Amino acid sequence: MEKKILVETSARHIHVTKEHLEILFGKGYELTVKKMLSQPGQFACNERVDVVGEKGTIKGVSILGPVRPDTQVEVSATDARTLGVVAPIRESGDVAGSGACKLVGPAGEVSISQGVIIAKRHMHLTPAAAEEFGLKDKQICKIKLGGERALIFDEVVVRVKDSFAPAVHIDTDEANAAAFKGGEGIIVD
Repeated sequence: MEKKILVETSARHIHVTKEHLEILFGKGYELTVKKMLSQPGQFACNERVDVVGEKGTIKGVSILGPVRPDTQVEVSATDARTLGVVAPIRESGDVAGSGACKLVGPAGEVSISQGVIIAKRHMHLTPAAAEEFGLKDKQICKIKLGGERALIFDEVVVRVKDSFAPAVHIDTDEANAAAFKGGEGIIVD
């Protein structure tokens, strides 16, 4: 039996703290929902900010909500080069010693000394889905995307939590390499 799973492209985005949100958009500001995402409780916001690095700026980067304990900027390797930021490949939330940048919003700006990462490709699973697929939290697996430029992505981190919805997240560079437009992938191992 093939083990199929939804694969989604995760474009560049930002997670912000409440403090940084208020600096960027004004005291007491609250994020507004543009659309709900596949992971329960997560949403794309109407709010956008500019990300400024040593070599360049990417304008209008979307914020994802809700607010988080740490501000984090997730970019592709191409974006990191455009910005001139050294961004390590990390799991979301692992920002210690990562890249620095400036965020510019309509009410102010924030310089972060760490928080810019290239998100490690990963798979969200509920405990029941993990059991069904024969996978465990923090396990590394492979995902095959089909099509004219079929690729097998290795080093996919499995993340298991009751609140997750089954899906794999790859970044825009990875999706473009496979000419992937969204859909299902096959868990290879």
